[in-house]
Amino acid sequence: MQNPGAHENRGLQSQPPPEEQNYGPAAAHVRQGPFVSVSRNGPAKRDYLIAAVLCYANLINFMDWFIVPGTLIDIQKYFELSDGDTGLLQTVFILCYMLAAPIFGYLGDRYNRKIILGAGIFFWSVVTLGSSFISESYYWTFFLSRGLVGIGTASYSTIAPTIIADLFEEGKRTTMLSIFYIFIPVGSGLAYVLAAGMADVTGDWHWAFRITPCMGGLALVLLILLVPHRTQRRTAAHRALSISGTIRVAAERPDVHRTAKTTWCQDVISLAKNRSFVWSSLGLTAMAFVTGALGMWVPLFLYRAQVVQGIVPPCLQESCSSSNSIIFGGITIGTGILGVVAGAEAARRLRKINNKADPLICATSMCISALCLYIALMVAQTNILSTFIFIAFGELFLSVNWAVVTDILLYVVTPRQQSTAIALQILVSHLLGDAGSPYLIGIISTAIQAKNAHSFQWNFWSMQYSFIVCAFVGVFGGGFFLLTSFYIEEDRKEAEQL
Repeated sequence: MQNPGAHENRGLQSQPPPEEQNYGPAAAHVRQGPFVSVSRNGPAKRDYLIAAVLCYANLINFMDWFIVPGTLIDIQKYFELSDGDTGLLQTVFILCYMLAAPIFGYLGDRYNRKIILGAGIFFWSVVTLGSSFISESYYWTFFLSRGLVGIGTASYSTIAPTIIADLFEEGKRTTMLSIFYIFIPVGSGLAYVLAAGMADVTGDWHWAFRITPCMGGLALVLLILLVPHRTQRRTAAHRALSISGTIRVAAERPDVHRTAKTTWCQDVISLAKNRSFVWSSLGLTAMAFVTGALGMWVPLFLYRAQVVQGIVPPCLQESCSSSNSIIFGGITIGTGILGVVAGAEAARRLRKINNKADPLICATSMCISALCLYIALMVAQTNILSTFIFIAFGELFLSVNWAVVTDILLYVVTPRQQSTAIALQILVSHLLGDAGSPYLIGIISTAIQAKNAHSFQWNFWSMQYSFIVCAFVGVFGGGFFLLTSFYIEEDRKEAEQL
């Protein structure tokens, strides 16, 4: 393993310059020549500092993802949107995000990753700030701004995990990726709390969109100051050899044969033949579908359930009650942290006794999550406390999979193709997952309302019936992860040999 910064060449006696190094498949074709040993002293302190900066930026990344659902009732009233149109807000964001992801994946595999990350953070922060000044008569501009924020965040989600993967060896890598992905639910939950809290304090939901850009500015400064200009990429050979504590690096020779870099199309074809990558990506797609629908609609669903039960009055004033967003945000943070930590620990322990542990953990957690969400929907009209409890368990078991799924990708795909693989996984999971699920739930709800008399009861039932789709999709996701377990051993061995 080679770490970025000044320490990355410590103990290295002979090494080709960065532009001459072979990555991924190319490393397998280097001709036998003189070798020298490189001692491994473990990750340096600067590696952990870089990872901390990336985690902080990931927090802001997902706060900007879910800032809209956190104030959904107010936004829906402000722009006078139907359920279908409201769901389209998140769909526009995700569509732009997923279409931009392959582009940034291509760039991340070939160009300076720090520059791409910095540009992305700056861009999405500026657009988020600008969206807070849009008036109700220009609602289409608000939709456009969400799409632009999606493009900015795609640059970060595609590239940041690969930097962390390059900084740490396998054991530490799982731990650090788990910490990195903890900030998905933490950032998502804080978005609800921040959005609802700012709306309560100021009486204006627009202020929620003016906090995260300030946080993004700090992240950009930290990125510039603390992350090296060039972050070294590790090869599959480095990862395999570092297990024994020694890396042998081929000395530069003029007669060494090097394989030409693969094209993006060649990478895509190779990944399409990787069955573990394909099935785990479909499993992640089901996760994204469920997570996207829950994240967008749960606070509104809970509000409608409370109105039907007579717990709260219908919202007619300018700023609506935000208690559901705050509670749901707290649940998301708590279950997210616990789920990611539990998933990583379960994977670490079970891998010692079963090489297929990762996909089996994901399959089991998806099915349990689907059951919990179905129960939550069924009890919502009669017992709001039970609904919160089962939603919490559903989110907990969904969160178990975040770090585990990413780790599967990182060991079944050769390092040279990892940014492209992550980008494709983002494209597929969002295209078939959370790009459409908020809008689908919204239009189903709107269609049910249109066929029945307008009432608070039918407003609730329409959302309840729409949500049942998520439970069935969760079961399909468990099946996809189960299929992954059939091929994961073979694909992992193949990736390690490249």
